[in-house]
Amino acid sequence: MMREIQEYRHKVQYYETDQMGIVHHSNYIRWFEEARTALLEQMGMGYDRMEALKEYNGLKLTLEYEVTDEKTGMVHCRGLTKHCFLNEKGRPVSLKKDYPDNHALFVEMMEQGKQKPE
Repeated sequence: MMREIQEYRHKVQYYETDQMGIVHHSNYIRWFEEARTALLEQMGMGYDRMEALKEYNGLKLTLEYEVTDEKTGMVHCRGLTKHCFLNEKGRPVSLKKDYPDNHALFVEMMEQGKQKPE
């Protein structure tokens, strides 16, 4: 059984803000990548092997992101990225068929996400 996935938190750095302390929107995509990396590491996959899970069908993976202010709860950004898995020749790969252990992790994670309250 996979352990509970911990929410990713990023501490905003001074250089990511303007002089008024407002985060520049160009940072959000970087934070999405950091969160995706943290998620994979928690799944035991690590960034060297692969990539909040919204949709997965064995071929395609959709992840959702929400950037919120920890103090106020204000949502600053929402995002969605879609991914497919390719082999070294750039051809689509079926995790279900070619990497069943990884497929099982994504399926389990999808099931966990459906059980969490909105």
